Amino acid sequence: MIKLIASYNDEVARTVLEKAPYNAKYTSHQIQKEILHILSNKMRKHICEEIGDSKFCIVVDEARDESKREQMALVLRFVDIHGFIQERFLDLVHVKDTTSLTLKQELCGILSRHGLDVSNIRGQGYDGASNMRGEWNGLQALFLKDCPYAYYIHCFAHRLQLALVTASREVIPVHQFFSKLTFIVNIICSSKIDELETGKGANQIGTLKRADSAYNTLTSFEFVLILHLMKDMMGITDILCQALQKQSQDIVNAVQLVHSTKTLIQSMRDDRWEELLKNVKSFCEQHDILIPDLTASYVARQGRSRHQKDHITVEHYFRVEIFLVTIDKQLQELNSRFNDQAMDLLSLSSTLKPKDAYKNFDIAKISTLVDSYYPEDFTEQEKINLPFQLQHFILDTFWRRWLPLCELMLKGWHKPTGNTDGVVMGLVVETTKELGLVQLK
Repeated sequence: MIKLIASYNDEVARTVLEKAPYNAKYTSHQIQKEILHILSNKMRKHICEEIGDSKFCIVVDEARDESKREQMALVLRFVDIHGFIQERFLDLVHVKDTTSLTLKQELCGILSRHGLDVSNIRGQGYDGASNMRGEWNGLQALFLKDCPYAYYIHCFAHRLQLALVTASREVIPVHQFFSKLTFIVNIICSSKIDELETGKGANQIGTLKRADSAYNTLTSFEFVLILHLMKDMMGITDILCQALQKQSQDIVNAVQLVHSTKTLIQSMRDDRWEELLKNVKSFCEQHDILIPDLTASYVARQGRSRHQKDHITVEHYFRVEIFLVTIDKQLQELNSRFNDQAMDLLSLSSTLKPKDAYKNFDIAKISTLVDSYYPEDFTEQEKINLPFQLQHFILDTFWRRWLPLCELMLKGWHKPTGNTDGVVMGLVVETTKELGLVQLK
């Protein structure tokens, strides 16, 4: 570490290690920790000076280390004085437990020690654990009570994963389907083909029984139906899943994909049962799988269950208890985890993205963002002036980018060539002349 510090500072390099006095090498554990403590304090001080009185967002995660101690990491996101988004790791602290109240107290303590006002929090980012995202007593809810504009946003890719997992786990036939599927995959991967063919192996009988059980599962009508249902549903959600996992996300596109995914799943629920049933029957006929009498009374598990309703047909069970319930649960989870407020907030905020010279800049949406989500951060007069200030800002941004090129073109290229670049340059020159932004000599 001393070598690293010396490589950045010539003055330090002249007084450490081999060049230092015999008793001042700064290599003991205690001295090393003191140096790290000083450096970390200076870094935290610099980060807090960067933020100042500005608004910021908190990103928090907690985990247990090797010594079984609960640790909480805090990262701050903010916009610097140059208009760029910065993300800074601020602190890692030990917490006695991971309840939402304990985490909030620790976070408030950290921010207070570093002179950061909790009321300036404008966003929260945590994982999907109940102690973090709980609507009533979660960490995000506790902060919202003190900071009504500290909106909670959870990782979109993780949200989708949790929605799919929860929907699959809470619908019993689907949960059993995935358990059976895992069993089948394990059988196929662990069984040795040569043992089955040659009759060798001490566990041949057990292996054959497991293989026979896997075959019976694979060739059941219910298993094939759920397999086709999952294939269709995951085919719809896969586009969204791939988009959310990209390193560089397009928020507008992601929001649109969330809406289109919900719409397609709803459409599948309303209109595609007959199509699904037809495909399943066709598959079963091609592979000699027995198709049950769909008009017969449904009997659960080879015998009448005491909780089973009377006069339920086999088709009713497949359509209502599996098809509709699975899709309804999926839609419920998607609506809960991708709620309208989060979607609207992200969609409106995306208009502030500076990419491609503020290509997505929309004055009306920015004004809506202020009025709907941050009304108390602006006075009434500031709200009135905001659209006019934004008009000046976007025009200034545009000409800061193009004015140097226009001036160069006016000096040397008054007569563009016939190629495409020349035509474009000519148009820009003429536009510049008409606006009077460049004085011709």
